[in-house]
Amino acid sequence: MVKKSPHIALFLSYLGGGGAERVMLNLAEGIAKQGIQVDLVLGRAWGPHLGKIPSQVKLVDLGARGILGKLWSLSRYLKKKKPLVILSGMHYANEIAIGAKFLSGGSTKIVVSEHNTISRAIQQTSQTRKLLIPILVKYLYPLADSIVAVSQEAAKDLAQFTGLPLEHICSIYNPVISSELQTKSQAAIEHPWFVADDCPIILGVGKLFPQKDFPTLIRAFDLVKKERSARLVILGWGSLRSQLEALVEELGLQEDVAFLGYVQNPYPYMARAATFVLSSAWEGLPTVLIEAMALGTPVISTDCPSGPAEILDSGKYGWLTPVGDSETLAKTILSVLDGQTKKIDPVWLKQFEVETTTKQYLQLFDVK
Repeated sequence: MVKKSPHIALFLSYLGGGGAERVMLNLAEGIAKQGIQVDLVLGRAWGPHLGKIPSQVKLVDLGARGILGKLWSLSRYLKKKKPLVILSGMHYANEIAIGAKFLSGGSTKIVVSEHNTISRAIQQTSQTRKLLIPILVKYLYPLADSIVAVSQEAAKDLAQFTGLPLEHICSIYNPVISSELQTKSQAAIEHPWFVADDCPIILGVGKLFPQKDFPTLIRAFDLVKKERSARLVILGWGSLRSQLEALVEELGLQEDVAFLGYVQNPYPYMARAATFVLSSAWEGLPTVLIEAMALGTPVISTDCPSGPAEILDSGKYGWLTPVGDSETLAKTILSVLDGQTKKIDPVWLKQFEVETTTKQYLQLFDVK
C-alpha cells in the first residue's frame, strides 16, 4: 500500500546550470502536479538554476560543505522527514544519498540516476575523482534500491563500467518537453541579430567545457562562412570561454560569433535559429537537442555516446555527424541552411514529455 500522502525528495549537491539539473526541476514539477509532496534537497543552495525552482516544490537547503558535511546533513534530513523515496543525480550526490540512507537507519528508498556516459565523463575529471568515482560507483550503486540511466546507451556504458548486470539498470528518458516550452519560446529577444532576421543564425547551447567540443563547431562555422553568410551564437558559461574566444579571434570570426553566456530562457533563441547544432564529444541524453526538436528547429548533432542517435532515431529526425569532424559538420550545416529538412513525428516526441517521464518514475517509485 502507498502512503496516503506520499512524500518524495530529489537530491542534488547544488543547482548548476546544466541540462541534468534542469530535467530534475522538470521532474520535480511533474511529480508535484500529481498532488505529491516534493522536496528539492540541495547540499548547498547555490547555482544558476535557483530561480527556476517551481513554486509547488519545497526547497530544502542543507547548507552543508564537503562530502562529509552533506552526508551528515542529508542523513539527518532523512531521519527527520522520512520521505518515501529520494532520487539523487550525479556525483557525488548519488554516493552521498546511499550513504545517508544507511546512516539514517530509515526505510526511504534510494534511487540514483546517471546523467552522463560515465566512462567518457570520468576521463575529464581530476585525478582524485578518476580514482574515487569508479570505486564508489562499483560498490555503492548496488546498495541503491534502483539505478536509472537517462538513455539505453548510457545504461549499457554504466553496466560495462561497473560490472553490474544491465537488467539491474532502468532506462528512463529525461523529462524535457513541457506545456510551457512553446510559451517560453515566444519571449522577445533584444539581441540585434535576432531582431534583424537578415542572416541565418546557427545556435549552440551548453557549458563551455571540453565535453561540448565547441572548437569543432567554431571550426565548422569558419568553413560555412567561406561559402555563405551566417552567424554563430553560443549560449552557456564555463571555464573554456577565453580559449574559445581566442579561437574565434584566430579565425577572424569576431564579427560573426557571439558568446551570450548563461541565459535564463534559451528557448526563444532556439525557436528563431536556422539550425541548432550539438557538437559534443559525449553526452548522456542531451536535453537541448530534444528542446530544439520540440520547437521545430532543424537539429544537427555529433553521433556521440550517448543519446543523440536515440533521440534522432538514428538520423531519421535530424542529422548525425562524426565526433570532432568539422568538415562534415560544416557540409551538413550548409545543407540545412540551403533548405534540407526532416519532418518530425509528434508521436515520437511524446516519449520525452514531462508527463510521460513522470509516470515512468512514479511507477519505479511504486507510487500509483
